[in-house]
Amino acid sequence: MKITGIELRRIGMPLLAPFRTSFGTETERDVLLVRVVTPEAEGWGECVAMSQPLYSSEYVDAAAEMLRRFLIPALPAHPDAYRVQRAMEPFKGHRMAKAALETAVLDAQLRATGQPLASFLGAAADRVPCGVSVGIMNSIPELLDAVAGYLDEGYIRIKLKIEPGWDLAPVRAVRERFGEQVLLQVDANAAYTLADAPRLAKLDAFDLLLIEQPLANDDLVQHARLATLLTTPICLDESIESAEHAAAAITLGACSIINVKPGRVGGYLEARRIHELARAHGVALWCGGMLETGIGRAANVALAALPGFTLPGDTSASRRYFATDITAPFELRDGHLDVPTGPGIGVDPIQDILEEVTTSTEWITL
Repeated sequence: MKITGIELRRIGMPLLAPFRTSFGTETERDVLLVRVVTPEAEGWGECVAMSQPLYSSEYVDAAAEMLRRFLIPALPAHPDAYRVQRAMEPFKGHRMAKAALETAVLDAQLRATGQPLASFLGAAADRVPCGVSVGIMNSIPELLDAVAGYLDEGYIRIKLKIEPGWDLAPVRAVRERFGEQVLLQVDANAAYTLADAPRLAKLDAFDLLLIEQPLANDDLVQHARLATLLTTPICLDESIESAEHAAAAITLGACSIINVKPGRVGGYLEARRIHELARAHGVALWCGGMLETGIGRAANVALAALPGFTLPGDTSASRRYFATDITAPFELRDGHLDVPTGPGIGVDPIQDILEEVTTSTEWITL
C-alpha cells in the first residue's frame, strides 16, 4: 500500500452539556482527525488527546506537532499497520498521536481489502452492551435526574465520576433511588491517595462493579496495597499504557479489571495484545471512551466486540455527547450498539457536517 498524502484536520465539537471530572470540565472537544490517502482507499483515525494535558501528558497541539514532525516522516514507503507500529516505536510516549496514525493506516488497509475492523481484530459479537459515564454534578438532585434519564434511554450500566467531597453521598443516593439491580461503578481519575483508603472502603457497602483508577497513574504498588483493603474490585485506566504495564499490574495484584482505551495504549493492535493477555489471566476488560466522534466510536465498538470484553463499556450513543455527529449517529438499541460491518472502521464522515465543524486542515504530501 502506497500512501500519497495525509491530512491533519482539526474540528470543534460542542458538547451537549459540560462534562466534569476530577481533573477538569470540558464544554467542547477539540478533535484532531487523521486522513490517510492511498490509490486504493482512504482511512480515518481520531486522536483522543484533550486540549490540555490533564487526563494525561498528551494534548492536541502536541499530538499534531508529533505527527507532522516525527511520526509521518518515519512512515515506511509501503506501510501496513504493523509496519507503522514498528516505525513509530523509537519515539517515546505520544501514544494518542501514534494511535491516530496507526488507525488511519489500518482503516485504509482494511477498506482496500474489504475487511471490517471487527473481523480483523477477532470480534465475537455483532453488538455490544453500553454503559454511560456521568460527570460530577452541581447537586445530588441534578445527578439523580441525569441517571434517571440515562436509565430510561436503556443504558445497561451507570458510571459515576467521583472526587474527594463527591463520592459517598452521590453513590448512596443513586443506590437508594434506583436499587441494587442497577449495574453501578465509580471512576476517580486518580483523585485519591492511599491515605483515603478508609473512606474508599466505605464504598464497599454499595455493591459496586468496580472502582476505577482511585490512585495515581504511576503507582501500581499502592493500588496493589489498596486492593487488599477493599472488597470492591479495582479497575485500572490511566495506569495501563501498554501490554507490559498490564502484565505488571496483573502480576502485582494491582487490579482485577482493566479499562482499555485504544488511544491511551497506542492503538488497536496494542489493545488487542492487552485483550489476549487479560484473557489468559482471567482479568475482565471493558472499553473506555474519550468523548469520541463517530470516527473513534466506530473503532471502539469493534474492539468492544472481542470476547474478553465482558463488562459494558463507555461506548455510548452519539447523542450522549453531541447534538450532531460527523458520521451517521450511533443509536442505542435495547441497551446495545451495533458493531459496524462495513470495510475498515465501517463509517464515513458526512462531508457537509465535517466542513461545518472544521477549524483547520493541513495536507502533508509523502
